[in-house]
Amino acid sequence: MRNDGPPPGQADRTTRSDDFSARIAHDFLVRLRERQPRVHAITNAVAKNFTANMLLAAGAVPSMTIVADEVADFTRHADALLVNLGTLDTERRAAIPLAIAAAQDAAVPWLLDPVFVERSPRRLAVAQQLLSRKPNVLRTNATEFAALTRRPADRKSAMAFARESGCVVALTGATDIVTDGRRTIAIANGHGLMARITAMGCAATAVVAACVAVGDDALLATASGLALVGIAGEMAGEKAGGPGTFPPLLLDALHALDEPTIAARLRCE
Repeated sequence: MRNDGPPPGQADRTTRSDDFSARIAHDFLVRLRERQPRVHAITNAVAKNFTANMLLAAGAVPSMTIVADEVADFTRHADALLVNLGTLDTERRAAIPLAIAAAQDAAVPWLLDPVFVERSPRRLAVAQQLLSRKPNVLRTNATEFAALTRRPADRKSAMAFARESGCVVALTGATDIVTDGRRTIAIANGHGLMARITAMGCAATAVVAACVAVGDDALLATASGLALVGIAGEMAGEKAGGPGTFPPLLLDALHALDEPTIAARLRCE
């Protein structure tokens, strides 16, 4: 993790990677398993099953309804809301604003995952409108970030956008960049097979949502969620014979994560 300038007189206690690994274990992994936060995920049809299983493996409780006359109630009783634009059909278009309104009314944090906004002008317009609703976290890859913000997908642009928008930006790739505009964490954990199975990014964002639900610092929560998934991915990749055997091994690894493993494997700055 890199410190980009704390307020005068305020010490930054998150600059050392060993300190950060301890916080992942104590502040997030333990809390996930003790509190079992509920994450309501409006996600794409391809991702629903894997996302739910990833949340359960991490210690969270998923709900998935997109029915317009009940999505607000589910969101109000959740601890975090995930809005994923992967399959932006009519039912999800109707459900998303209702869920966001309910989340904001109940002070439930919400996350935006603007999947494939570079492919469709209509989808891009929806994502930009949702950004105006002030998500707590924006999780995006480089192509999506460039389309959404009209800026280069790099650390400097991510920091600037985070400052301007007031949300934590998680720019994911070979190295994940997480920033609130003042502090930045770069996480290098992961495995190549993670890009060879569907819904990996969607499910990772759901785990981030679970961490945000139990944390009081959205930056640390977002980075912790990505680190947990990245470390579990490495462990699974070392045993997997290919993309067919990888998903169940990933679920097992995420479920089995502990403090010594996090401390030994975390790669961040």
